[in-house]
Amino acid sequence: MKKTIIALAAMMAIAGCTTAEQDGVVGGTAGAIIGGLATGDAGGAIVGGVVGAASGVLLGKATRTGWCRYRDRNGRIYEARCR
Repeated sequence: MKKTIIALAAMMAIAGCTTAEQDGVVGGTAGAIIGGLATGDAGGAIVGGVVGAASGVLLGKATRTGWCRYRDRNGRIYEARCR
């Protein structure tokens, strides 16, 4: 039950984010989990999170075609052709 609540909270936290932010969050989370499990300490999780976030943004940008979600200066989210 605890894992389900954490997963739902994480999904709601990134629901309003732009496409690049979502890619970064997913990559960072996966990297932190993998880095933490591989090394068994917080340092590995931090490095894995940073590398995963950067990779998530770059891979998401490279593989996504069509429309992306962006946030304007006033905080409104809109969709436009990906840059």
